[in-house]
Amino acid sequence: MRPSRHLHIRRHLIVSLVACAAVLALPAYASAEVARSVRPGETLWSIAHSNGLLTSALAAYNGVSVDHQVRLGQTIRIPTTQEALAVVNGQAAPASSVAPSSNGASSGAGSASSGSAPEPLGGYTVRPGDTLSGLAAQVGVSPSAIAAMNGLDPDAFLLAGTVIKLPTGSPAPAHASEPAPQKQVVPNANPAPTATRLSASEITSIAAQHGAPSDLAAAIAWQESGFNNAMVSSANARGVMQVMPGTWDYVQQNLTSQRLNPDSAHDNVRAGSLYLARLLRDAGGDERLATAGYYQGLASVRRIGMLPETERYVENVMALRNRFR
Repeated sequence: MRPSRHLHIRRHLIVSLVACAAVLALPAYASAEVARSVRPGETLWSIAHSNGLLTSALAAYNGVSVDHQVRLGQTIRIPTTQEALAVVNGQAAPASSVAPSSNGASSGAGSASSGSAPEPLGGYTVRPGDTLSGLAAQVGVSPSAIAAMNGLDPDAFLLAGTVIKLPTGSPAPAHASEPAPQKQVVPNANPAPTATRLSASEITSIAAQHGAPSDLAAAIAWQESGFNNAMVSSANARGVMQVMPGTWDYVQQNLTSQRLNPDSAHDNVRAGSLYLARLLRDAGGDERLATAGYYQGLASVRRIGMLPETERYVENVMALRNRFR
């Protein structure tokens, strides 16, 4: 005899309630939400589906209705199942509502305005009147050092709107208080941001082949870019692993004999994984220290300790590792 529709619904509700209770009974972890910008063609449903969430849960977590129309460049917060259930069950307040991207351009997870994704350290947008030599003098490094890290021609004119990275902890340039140009310029340097998104399995496989803990590399990649190789941060980091041009050159020259393709998302992950593996060796196997070094720079961490933003970054990454084990 075929069960009645009411009996089927009742069983479904019982199973769902048991599952919810089991998840809510798990120990509490630090927030592992990830913020990222809405990409072309995405909807609230597609974002929820790609992250294994119900649309209603994602909507509730972000404080919007299930029929909310997300817009290109807006920031949306993606919770873990636990965090979503806590909001749905009234045990936590929703995150801030979906908001426009802070810079109106393609940006990485690290540049999203989120309580869980700290801004990239040292990010600066060139203002009218800035020069490479002037910026270098103000932050206490050579013009060639800034040029090498950012893939810039040290003899070329520095265009207003160019996104660059300055040394961690350096003083704010003289023009930093002035409004940043609306149009941003990404230096023509490697690695190149390309319209490719990788899967977690692809990233963990590449990381394991190149000496990096696969779950740690995937957690960093998700925190940095949401696995999107098109992302460019406000500090000029690019691709899935948010690799700086200077770091790309360092990896190519010192950590691999294989020629890396700057247009390849897979090679972006290879470069990031090789760099992470090197940081782990330099940190004596301390994964938290290596993760801090990936964000702040290992020399800076050893010199001044972890900055508050770095501590938050490390906690986020460690919490995210559970997703990729």
